[in-house]
Amino acid sequence: MNILIFGPNGSGKGTQGAIVQKKFKVPHIETGVIFRDNISKGTKLGTQAKAYIDRGDLVPDEITVPMILNRLKEEKNGWLLDGFPRNLAQAEALYKALQKEGIALDYVIEIILDRQTSKNRIMGRRLCAKDNNHPNNIYIDAIKPAEKNGTFVCRVCGGGLSARADDQDETAIGKRHDIYYDDKTGTTAAINYFKERVTVIGVDGRPGVKEVSEELLKKLG
Repeated sequence: MNILIFGPNGSGKGTQGAIVQKKFKVPHIETGVIFRDNISKGTKLGTQAKAYIDRGDLVPDEITVPMILNRLKEEKNGWLLDGFPRNLAQAEALYKALQKEGIALDYVIEIILDRQTSKNRIMGRRLCAKDNNHPNNIYIDAIKPAEKNGTFVCRVCGGGLSARADDQDETAIGKRHDIYYDDKTGTTAAINYFKERVTVIGVDGRPGVKEVSEELLKKLG
């Protein structure tokens, strides 16, 4: 089974992707890892990509798409691709490349979450001083931190909490969301492009992880 997964920052896309990957026993392929692997191995595409990255430029699609395609072709039993495409042009290029190679795209998953809720979830994330794997978010009831003497503490162990600086950068969050929620040329436009060509499974990202995953797996069959 070959799957693309979409969701804005804060939607739980990574968590749900891991659940789907485990359920269907397919690799969870992230574009960032593909870039790093190609660059570290010194492949032709990796070398070309590094030249752009070193200059601080975006890697053009004519390099990115073949790099991703090569990785997908390594998997004979399916894959879950995460982090690409990010815009309409990339969606068109990827879909045409898959068709040319005779690779079917079985499903596209869209975790639906409104922009304000997504922003709140990002800014509400808190890190436990004792264990970063303890989930805490001041805007999600299921994992809301405990309170002690008027201060939030880890809901799991009672440890101190802190926020990552990038999670509090509203300008950076806004820029990422500007791209994602753009239905003309951005990520939402890419999702709409796929809706005209393959089965797109939309799930509400507002409930808890368990509820979202149950709905998603039910729709995937």
